[in-house]
Amino acid sequence: MDLIRRARGERFKTLDKHEVNKLPDGMWEKCHGCRELMYVKDLDANWRVCPRCGYHHRLSVDQRVALLTDAGSWQEVEHDLRPVDTLDFTIRGKRYAQRLPEAEAAAGTLEAVVTGRATLEGLPVILGIMVMEFLGGTVGAVAGEKVARAAEHAAAERRGLIIVSQSGGMRLHEGTTSLMQMAKASAALARLDRAGVPYISVLADQTYGGTTASWASLGDVILAEPGARIGFSGPRVNQAVKVKLPEETQRAEFMLEHGMLDAITPRSEMRQTVATLLRHYRLNLASEPARALLAAGRTMGRGSQTA
Repeated sequence: MDLIRRARGERFKTLDKHEVNKLPDGMWEKCHGCRELMYVKDLDANWRVCPRCGYHHRLSVDQRVALLTDAGSWQEVEHDLRPVDTLDFTIRGKRYAQRLPEAEAAAGTLEAVVTGRATLEGLPVILGIMVMEFLGGTVGAVAGEKVARAAEHAAAERRGLIIVSQSGGMRLHEGTTSLMQMAKASAALARLDRAGVPYISVLADQTYGGTTASWASLGDVILAEPGARIGFSGPRVNQAVKVKLPEETQRAEFMLEHGMLDAITPRSEMRQTVATLLRHYRLNLASEPARALLAAGRTMGRGSQTA
């Protein structure tokens, strides 16, 4: 082809690495699965799932909200809560207090958990989304508090609770305070369970550590995205303690096979699947149809007792 073009007098040249770098940012993205280049607009239109190999790339908070809520229904709560450096913690020469503004800028959020009220196909829900860009989605006092409050709001308002987990575990910068969030959030979810309000746990890539050991594993129904890495100790910890595990043992497919999950749900089916599950609990939720059914049931009960 080069010889033909030269014979025709056509001028051309292959882009070198410096010219490639001059291409507009954000136009192309390489798939983490098949390593093929994809047009970003096409990837986003497919909920960031590779059309070639099906690899599920990470969604932003806004994209996750669009996936799991009705348009215009999202209202963020607890948005002003932010972590503080109570221990004056320093790691690798940088204080935790210095890392927090950097994490906020990288994630676009004030913490690794964002929560809010919304509806999903008309059903009232509380949605919690973990943000990997904020210090690897690690959990500190504020993140744990937001999860616990989400469960409390769901119980008080009788809204189905959905939490999308993706986390590196507990945040070492906050010491044992971070570990206490496991118990606090688990206690709040136990109260939610006693109230009879459903909790759907969605596990995205990657979910590790105390998050897996607490709220991620406490859902009435536990779903995972295909290929999601799930476990207690992550690859770095396993490497540090010189433990070798086959890679597939921390994949969603392995977890489903061994009873740790209820289903693996592709992102294209996630919205409908979660909505269908919540409809099975509709009598326990605060929607208008649910209240009507509850009222009808109470009326029928009183009538039968009178008779």
